[in-house]
Amino acid sequence: MRKPASKKRSTAASLAAGDDESARGRLLSAATRLFCKNGINATGIDAIINEAGTAKTTLYKLFGSKTNLVHAVLETEGKQWREWFIGAMESGGGDPQTKLSRMFPALKDWFGEERFYGCPFINAVGEHDKDQKQFRAIAMRHKKVVLAHLEKLAAEMGAAEPDVLAHQLALLIDGAIVAAMVSRNPDVADTAALAAGSLFGPSKVKKPKRAAPVQLMAV
Repeated sequence: MRKPASKKRSTAASLAAGDDESARGRLLSAATRLFCKNGINATGIDAIINEAGTAKTTLYKLFGSKTNLVHAVLETEGKQWREWFIGAMESGGGDPQTKLSRMFPALKDWFGEERFYGCPFINAVGEHDKDQKQFRAIAMRHKKVVLAHLEKLAAEMGAAEPDVLAHQLALLIDGAIVAAMVSRNPDVADTAALAAGSLFGPSKVKKPKRAAPVQLMAV
């Protein structure tokens, strides 16, 4: 029995949408690996479509340009990394300082992965014109989310200046990432953890306010 034409069109549209979604995923995966490993400028469209097993027309249909593909890669990578990193701190619960102390062991695990190529945001900004705002804007949006979570934990810990502590920790994170990328030594995370530990000392925590002395009234 023949299916109605509308049913056929609906099925064809669903299959096409599924094909596009599959191709999009393969292109993002291929571009992510090649951009991180070889650099954005050094990676051409042909290398990406060969890696993804798609046609060049498919890439342009889905993303419009290489620049749009780069943006999609950074946005996707940023979201996945933030979910992993924040999840690594929050996993297992504990007090705020315990959560913050999980940062560098998590980074050390990442640094030890065979496909660790550094931070895609640092790499993207580093290899392009420093006056170019597009990649810097994406990188700053990513960093603001991470900083906000660090500041939240710092405030919950009772830090005297939560925003300052968050920025100090973020600098240690970025420094450890770059050092690990250059040295290929995951142990740099341990050094960063020692430095972070010195930021959690009593002098960095708010001192409780003293209660006003009780004045006794003569009767």
